[in-house]
Amino acid sequence: MRIRLGTRGSALALAQSDWFAERLRAAGHEVELVRIVTEGDARPIDTEPGEGIFVAAIAGALMRHEIDVAVHSAKDVPLEEEPDLVIAAYPERADPRDALVTRSGSQSLATLPAHATVGTDSPRRAGFLRAARPDLRVVPLHGNVDTRLRRLDAGEVDSLVIACAGLDRLGRGNRIDQRLEAALVTPAPAQGALAIQVRRSDQTLLHVVSAHDNPEIRHEVEAERRVLSATGGTCRAPVGALASVAGDRFSMVVGGVNSDGSDLRVETLEGSLSDAIALADAAGRRLAGAVMLR
Repeated sequence: MRIRLGTRGSALALAQSDWFAERLRAAGHEVELVRIVTEGDARPIDTEPGEGIFVAAIAGALMRHEIDVAVHSAKDVPLEEEPDLVIAAYPERADPRDALVTRSGSQSLATLPAHATVGTDSPRRAGFLRAARPDLRVVPLHGNVDTRLRRLDAGEVDSLVIACAGLDRLGRGNRIDQRLEAALVTPAPAQGALAIQVRRSDQTLLHVVSAHDNPEIRHEVEAERRVLSATGGTCRAPVGALASVAGDRFSMVVGGVNSDGSDLRVETLEGSLSDAIALADAAGRRLAGAVMLR
C-alpha cells in the first residue's frame, strides 16, 4: 500500500516522521513524506506560538485527501479535534520530561549561578522555573531545537529549558545537563508522545495505523489531556501532567503555576486505570480553582 505521510519540514518533525515511516515500511508499505509548511513554521522567530498552529495545515491537507496520514507532536494537537479525523495511534513515547541545557554541560537547576538567564518559549516552564528559583531571569526564546541551541551557544542566554524528547530524537541527548523531574517542572500534557492522525472514514488506513497504537501510552496521553481540558486551558497554559500506567494501576503528577511563579500547586494521583479519566478531570478542576493559570 502506498501511503503519503504529511509532516512539517523541521529537523525534529522529519526525524519523528521518518521514525514512523520506517515502521510502516517494515510492515510492507510504500511511504512518501510530504512536507507541509504550517503557520508555526512561517511565523517570525520570536513570536509566541498560538493554539494548533503546528497542526492545522497538516490536518487540513489530510481532510482534503492531499495526504493519507499525519504525524504530530501530541502536545501540539488542539483539545477540540476535527470530527472527520481521528488519532489512530500513539506509538512508543520518548522521555516526556523537560531538560536543562547549558554551554558547559555541567549544571543543574540548583547550581545555576544567581540571576542566570534561562531561555524558554513556554509560560509553563517559565512558571515552574520561577517558582523553583525566583532569582533566575527567564528570557523568551523561540525557534526550533537547533536554533535555540545555536542561540545558547552564541551567548544569548546562560541556559535553556527544552523538551528532552526533541533533543533525544535528534541525537542531541548528550547536550542535556539535567532531566528535570515532574515534581519540579511538570511536563506539558502529552509531551514526548506522537499522535498519528488519519481520516475517520478511511477504514483501511485506520486499520493499518492502529496496529502501531500503544494502549498504555494512549491511556497516559488521554488522562494528561483531560487534566488540561478540565482547567479550561490550551496547550499554552501553565499546566503540566505526567501519567504512568502499570497494568491496571494508574498514577499521575499534576502541576500548575502562574507564569510569574506564583500559586504553585503540584499533586500526585494514584488509583485504578478504570478511574484514570475521572481522577484527571477532578485534578484539573481542583487546579483551576486554586491557580489563576495566567
